[in-house]
Amino acid sequence: MTVRLRQLATALLLPLLLPLQLASTLLHFRAGRLRAARAAGDRGAISIELALAVIALMLIAGGVIFAIKSLATDVTSKIPTTDPVK
Repeated sequence: MTVRLRQLATALLLPLLLPLQLASTLLHFRAGRLRAARAAGDRGAISIELALAVIALMLIAGGVIFAIKSLATDVTSKIPTTDPVK
């Protein structure tokens, strides 16, 4: 039974986690380029790679904020505004 639940959870969560996996790969790529530039002593490339890494992190943070805000909007629309006891 737990194997089926694990397979179901994987099938449902995998499409949701693909953007996170893409962002993680992008961040690792930028960090690798930063390490290579630092090893070569190229200060211009270091600042460019750091700027691109910061931009990527800001995009990820913006996506998380957007997801939380849309979830909050959906939840608040389901809350009843009248008192059911009266």
